[in-house]
This record gives sequence, structure tokens and C-alpha cells, in this order.
Amino acid sequence: MVSNEQKATVLEAVNKASEQWKTAFNSGDAAGCAAQYEENAVMQAKPFWKFTGLEAIQAFWQKLIDDGYSDVEYVDPQVTVLDTNSAIITSGWKMNNAKGVIHKELWVLQDDGTAKLREDDFEAMS
Repeated sequence: MVSNEQKATVLEAVNKASEQWKTAFNSGDAAGCAAQYEENAVMQAKPFWKFTGLEAIQAFWQKLIDDGYSDVEYVDPQVTVLDTNSAIITSGWKMNNAKGVIHKELWVLQDDGTAKLREDDFEAMS
């Protein structure tokens, strides 16, 4: 069972990392977006493709930024702490040129206490 203190630690790290990702994206910083992922992270971006690893993930975000996408906001995010080291975020999302749903962002605490994305599964909808 996860104590309230452990749960708070995970929530704080995940919320901070998620905000860093959104800030990086909204400022046009694809490298900053990719920095929020683990080295071998897997990102399923429907209907686009599945991307594995930081280089492929950064290239995806760079293309979106280059194509003029910005101003991402999460709509009604829900954070579920799984254990002492991880949590899942689900949410709707919207930005200037698109909207969709986050099916699963699996954030995992790292040795330094920060959280990084291990799995990112989201969908763009028309």
C-alpha cells in the first residue's frame, strides 16, 4: 500500500514534470519535450505512428512545432498513483490546431527524484 507521504511525493514529481513538458511544447522547444521522456520510452501517437526512443520522439514533436502547433492545455486531467514510483495521467487535451485524448501517460520516478515518461499513448481527434 502506498502511504499518503509516498503518494504526495509521486504526485509532486509527476505534476512538475508534466508542467515542464507543456511549457517546453508551448515555447517551441522539442528537445525540452523529449527531455521529459526516458531514454527508451514508447510513444503511441494515434493516428500518426508509434515512436520509440528520444530521437524519434523529439523528431515528432519538432515536426508538430514546425507545422505551427502550440498552446497545448490538458482538459480535466486525472492522476492515478500506481505505487511508490509511478503514476498515470489521463486527460483530454486541446491546442491551437488540434484536440484529443491522452489514454495513458505513464510517469516513473527516476533515481534523482524527478519523473519521466516511460509510455505516452494519446490520440488526436477531428
